[in-house]
Amino acid sequence: MAHEQTRLPDAGRQTDVTFIVVGLAVLVVGALVVRDGSVSDAEEAVFNAVNDLPDALNPVLWPFQQLGALFIGPAVAIVALVLRRYRLAIAAIVATVAKLVLERVVKATVSRERPATSVGPDINARGDVSLSGESFVSGHAILITALAGVVSPYLPGRWKIVPWVLVGLVMIGRVYVGAHNPLDVICGAALGLVIAGAINLVLRPRAAQSNRTPSPALTVPGDSTVA
Repeated sequence: MAHEQTRLPDAGRQTDVTFIVVGLAVLVVGALVVRDGSVSDAEEAVFNAVNDLPDALNPVLWPFQQLGALFIGPAVAIVALVLRRYRLAIAAIVATVAKLVLERVVKATVSRERPATSVGPDINARGDVSLSGESFVSGHAILITALAGVVSPYLPGRWKIVPWVLVGLVMIGRVYVGAHNPLDVICGAALGLVIAGAINLVLRPRAAQSNRTPSPALTVPGDSTVA
């Protein structure tokens, strides 16, 4: 079956640019809100609503919130290499490095302590989460969102939603265990969108067209995906 490489669809570029613009807007607004290190009454109410959820949820949410840990980026890259998705492997590594650099830039600009300090010592701190230190923005939220953004273009149909469900679970989980306030994870996810959008503008998989209509689940080795 012959396949003809085509240009990146305009919709793909529009999505990437939207990620960058919306992500930057949310990050800037959030940074302005928390610039004095405080937690507003509204944000504290949201934090308490999530953090006070039953302890019975901990065995469910704890594993998911760990998906934002640093090793996940290299793990995605290794799987991508095994599947011969070389662009995705590079994208995962670049996303991990960008997370490390940009997280430090934000924390050097905006300082806010973790909930045990910024909200108070009576929070529900679960597991081995840090009770002190810089909290804005959430590194877990940055990385899982950036990875979701670079992985989803490779997934067929309804599978594209799976990475974004994981993003939501990580964000909720980080607040639930007492590691972050809501704006920490929201703005972390926003920065992750910026990273994903920028990476995808360069490394988004090339589209392929066929003179026949294949099965929706059909994929070919390498970076090309058959729609």
